[in-house]
Amino acid sequence: MFEIGNSLREARLRQQLDFPEAEHGTKIRGKYLRALEEERFEVLPSHTYVKGFLRSYAEYLGLDGQLYVDEYNSRFVSGDEDLPLRTRRVPADRRRRNERRESNVVLLALVSIGVLTALVIAAWRFGGAEPQDVRGLQPAQTTRSTPAQAPTVPRSGTARLEVIATKGDSFVVARQSSAIGEVEYSGTVEEGQKQRFVGKLLWIQVRSPQNVVVKRNGNRVELPPAVKTRGVFVTSKRIFVADPG
Repeated sequence: MFEIGNSLREARLRQQLDFPEAEHGTKIRGKYLRALEEERFEVLPSHTYVKGFLRSYAEYLGLDGQLYVDEYNSRFVSGDEDLPLRTRRVPADRRRRNERRESNVVLLALVSIGVLTALVIAAWRFGGAEPQDVRGLQPAQTTRSTPAQAPTVPRSGTARLEVIATKGDSFVVARQSSAIGEVEYSGTVEEGQKQRFVGKLLWIQVRSPQNVVVKRNGNRVELPPAVKTRGVFVTSKRIFVADPG
């Protein structure tokens, strides 16, 4: 037994594909592809649709489509295949796992918001601390993908960054201080949604920058092309690519 949704998602991310690209390549609507990756099979009308979409999506990603259909049959198909999936109940153990996962995500988000709020208030009341000098990075224009550490942080206040999906979905990763720092956010910003990040130094990667609008401290900014592959650093004054050396 293997996780159908996770293996599809990992194959797509390895190829740096977003849902609009996959939708164009498979001729399957993006919301159905997302449902397959999240194993929300009840979104589709029937088992026949699920198996057809599974086979097409897996083969598009270079996987064995029949293997995914067989796994789906062994886990979910019983009785009439044309029965609408909305009438079938999700197994209790899987439902409990999903509920626990959602609760943990909400709790983590609330804790992160509380910590960030406390830091912002403390910085505003007592002034910023001396910037931390971290060696090894200077702004550079290169497309080679290499993990980088944080550069010297200028005393330039706090960057408040907004990523707004206006033309489609985009997978976004945001971290504090460096490309290997604490994860602020990792996930898909769907069309019509936005995510906010606050920090003196932020590292951000946007897989489909053409689908989003980015604002820093209320002003729209353009991100370098490297934001799609290597990611970029953002302060209240600068946006730059880390030196891979």
